[in-house]
Amino acid sequence: MNKDRLTDKQKTAEPEFATRLIHFGSELCKQTGAASIPIYQASTFHHFDIHNPPEFDYSRSGNPTRQVLEEYIAALEGGCRGFAFSSGMAAISAAFFMLSAGDHVICTEDVYGGTYRLLTTILNRMNIETTFVDMTDLDQVKAALRPNTKAVYIETPSNPTLKITDIPAVATWAKSHGLLTMVDNTFMTPYHQKPVELGVDIVLHSATKFLGGHSDVLGGLAVVANEQLGTELKQIQNGLGNVLGVQDSWLLIRGMKTLQARMEASERGAIRLANWLTGRADVEKVYYPGLPNHPGRDIHEKQSRGYGAVVSFDVGSGDKAKRLLSRVRIPIVAVSLGAVESILSYPAMMSHAAMPREVRLERGITDGLVRYSVGLEAVEDIITDLEQALDTD
Repeated sequence: MNKDRLTDKQKTAEPEFATRLIHFGSELCKQTGAASIPIYQASTFHHFDIHNPPEFDYSRSGNPTRQVLEEYIAALEGGCRGFAFSSGMAAISAAFFMLSAGDHVICTEDVYGGTYRLLTTILNRMNIETTFVDMTDLDQVKAALRPNTKAVYIETPSNPTLKITDIPAVATWAKSHGLLTMVDNTFMTPYHQKPVELGVDIVLHSATKFLGGHSDVLGGLAVVANEQLGTELKQIQNGLGNVLGVQDSWLLIRGMKTLQARMEASERGAIRLANWLTGRADVEKVYYPGLPNHPGRDIHEKQSRGYGAVVSFDVGSGDKAKRLLSRVRIPIVAVSLGAVESILSYPAMMSHAAMPREVRLERGITDGLVRYSVGLEAVEDIITDLEQALDTD
């Protein structure tokens, strides 16, 4: 028997994720067969027949390069339709603009600082209220329900303390009350986690991070679960005009093709780093879903295929954290994450600077907390570098 012969089931099975990253349906230029999608650097498009408007007429409303990216992320997330925005916050803002004045949102308490700022300093002025809760506790989510609640916003793993929310449990409860559900899937990406398949309505990404992967593009992506939501979000995207430019769209398409290879390599390093950090007496706490003692590990493993590449840890004080940041040699000390190079961030002064200190501390985002996004460097070098930075008096 020929061992290479495929069975009928294998012939009809959906290709593996690594294959779909490369062969996603629009990977070739339909006009020329080019292996790289052209950059349609055009603001407007000629109407050859005034009685039959063309598919594209103005790049704010639609552009061939951006459309390929939008189809790409929708296919990877298993959603109905995708949308590309000028940044992750532009995508998140567009999703929240599906709400109206007087509506109420239930949100993960230790959410990304930019999302917190949007909800507490901009949307609140539009009479959209938010209750922040510990979403590791479903009872707290349920207790936050009000007559005017319209949406539940989930970040899992949360940023930066990597708390885990049971996505199917929250989504099922929300659906029973007619609530819109949104998940920020930036940390996990569709390689590890597919919220649409878990019952979520809208999936959001800061594509600047793992999807782009090279610290050279700013972008946001959204995927909706059904056509009605797609029609609504398209209207908002077109109305606000916060679309992703064609050059950045092309860069994201290119970057996403290597997503699995990058995620797997970075995750291997993150697991090694997290385990090493737990053995350090000068590290008070380590946050990583892959650690055996992580309180949300069991739930995370049910809804995700991996643990990701972000490790947060607390060195005990702001002074120690700043000393560490000044002494590391391998990671760049910067805002952001998810790149080929390791990035060490200080949430208190970077990603969560917009959050009042007392609020940060309530959520476990202490002055001693740092967030390490593991890149593609040799993990032995990463650990050696951190060791010298922590050991130096």
